[in-house]
Amino acid sequence: MARYFIEVAYKGTAYAGFQIQQNANTIQAEVEKALHIYYRQLFELTGSSRTDAGVHAQQNYFHFDTELIIDTHVAEKAIYHLNAILPNDIVVKSLRQVPNDAHCRFDAIRRSYQYNVYQSKNPFIDDSAYYFPYALNIDTLNKAAAILLRHSNFQSFSKKNTQVFTYECNLTKSHWTLQNKTLLFEVTGNRFLRGMVRGLVGTMLQVGRGKYSLEKFKNIIESKLNTDVDFSVPAKGLTLKEVAFNSL
Repeated sequence: MARYFIEVAYKGTAYAGFQIQQNANTIQAEVEKALHIYYRQLFELTGSSRTDAGVHAQQNYFHFDTELIIDTHVAEKAIYHLNAILPNDIVVKSLRQVPNDAHCRFDAIRRSYQYNVYQSKNPFIDDSAYYFPYALNIDTLNKAAAILLRHSNFQSFSKKNTQVFTYECNLTKSHWTLQNKTLLFEVTGNRFLRGMVRGLVGTMLQVGRGKYSLEKFKNIIESKLNTDVDFSVPAKGLTLKEVAFNSL
């Protein structure tokens, strides 16, 4: 048996999320189907970073075990054919053999997300950004983003009914920028909780709009309660930008 990492990118609009689910189409289901069609055998994929329904990814990973030998030349051919089978909103970017104990979820050392917010109506970016037509103070947004780097427990920004052993997340980047009239929130950390990035964005938008003070934002983090957290920002504005490994 050999283990392989398969790198994918996708537009998540039409899918119920990354991980396979009963009675709903997912990224994993489509990739497993394409592998089955091409190789004529069943594959069981393990995913790296789960993304919710409607969330996009420029880079995400699965791994699988197989007795097939997929060297560099064979991998290039396989990628071509898998992409011909897959829907237009999913693409395989690479396929490579890794050590048998490599794990695409547990071996990831960091993950980076980006959330896009636009304030002037623009139908050409509406499927990948959140239209928020209210005055925002970008300096205040960045002060709120900087506060996040001074904390590690993000229980407040985790949705309920989430089974995790710890709410500790080590963030190394948290910053807002303005590019081409679009506000981008970029955040990098070793791990993220369910709903965390959207909760952070929605709550910081309340700070940037003047509805919440920076002190209230700090108190929300330290309270470990999600009562005042705004999870309402839509999934379409969120993109998983990178999943990084020491060995890749």
